[in-house]
Amino acid sequence: MNNVLLYLITVVVWGSTWIAIKFQLGTVEPIVSIAHRSMLAASLIFLYLILRRRLAPLSLRNHAMIFMQGLCLFSGNYLFIYPATEHLASGLVAVVFSTMVILNMINGAIFLGLPISRMVLVGGLIGLVGMVAVFSPQLSDLDLSDNSFRALLLCFAGTFCASLGNIFAARNSLERLPVLVCNAWGMLYGALALYGVALLLGTPITVDWEFSYVASLLYLAVFGSVVAFWAYVTLIGNIGPDRAAYTSLLFPVVALLISTVFEGYQWSLLGLAGFCLVLMGNWLVMRRGAA
Repeated sequence: MNNVLLYLITVVVWGSTWIAIKFQLGTVEPIVSIAHRSMLAASLIFLYLILRRRLAPLSLRNHAMIFMQGLCLFSGNYLFIYPATEHLASGLVAVVFSTMVILNMINGAIFLGLPISRMVLVGGLIGLVGMVAVFSPQLSDLDLSDNSFRALLLCFAGTFCASLGNIFAARNSLERLPVLVCNAWGMLYGALALYGVALLLGTPITVDWEFSYVASLLYLAVFGSVVAFWAYVTLIGNIGPDRAAYTSLLFPVVALLISTVFEGYQWSLLGLAGFCLVLMGNWLVMRRGAA
């Protein structure tokens, strides 16, 4: 039940962040907004750890691994994903990002020697087919012009980067490093990396003090980063990066369910069938003793 709760937290929170991100777009460059989000989240976790006296010391080697986790999972992947969204439909981005289910299995086998579960592989493939069906209207409009093709490559690069971040997180979990300590340092390193890139690109580091921007930033930092990444990284340690990655198939669907209520999204029969496939794949992946 503990893993089920962690799974639900990850899916529901990340599924709801899509609407919050809309309020971040505007006067502040995306790279800076993401850096603000990571820095605020890191500050909150550090404050909690210091007050609870749980800020455990780490070796330089572990700091290096956490730096890589932060670079890949909390910042670097966004550097690829955000530019890609300018030229690709959000549905296609969601489908490409969902391939992390397969990438985590492959990278887990290569870098951590984890066995590839047949049920997880079958469930992941079924879920991926379901995602294609859910977003089929947007996929049918894909134009493989130069900009779109480059954006597609960027999207795959961002997904691969996030998958590597999952592997570093799994490695840190195998070393029994505290999840919140890893997340705090990782988010700090990720935020500093993004601020550094912004400065190199000459991007102004600003803050929009409008209520909608500040409120969405707080939601993304507290729930989207602190809570959801705590749940997700803990889940990686509990059930492995391959099964935890199935959340990447579910939270875009949750985002569509929210869009149905607040934005009038219209479901098709193919979309409903795809949603059922995603749920079926999830059952195969998460059932006890999947092997």
